[in-house]
Amino acid sequence: MPRNVTSKSFQRTVLKHDQPVVVDVWADWCGPCKMLAPQFSAAEKALEGKARFVKLDADKNKKLTKKYKVMALPSLLYFKDGQLVDRSSGVVSQSNIVKRLKSLLSEDDRKDLKKGFNWRFWE
Repeated sequence: MPRNVTSKSFQRTVLKHDQPVVVDVWADWCGPCKMLAPQFSAAEKALEGKARFVKLDADKNKKLTKKYKVMALPSLLYFKDGQLVDRSSGVVSQSNIVKRLKSLLSEDDRKDLKKGFNWRFWE
């Protein structure tokens, strides 16, 4: 399940994380945000351990939404090495989220996804 992030935890949880991070910017009153939630969770399961998935409440974190120029909800912000590298707005599919994140993964992590989970204890 995606964890919630706030202005206080954003740097540690998103900007300093060693894997790609996708931030779901949402609001409780937003109908399309509720439609995106199952797609976001499914993408997290598909990429389990390869990327971090977090949710940012736009109403409670207005400084961050302004800083990253979030103009519509829901918005997905994709980070790699502490930098915003991609974004999307509106409801998107699980496959769209996974496709965008795959391009940010390391070569080894992309290979593991193609094979399925790869136990490496014998190497």
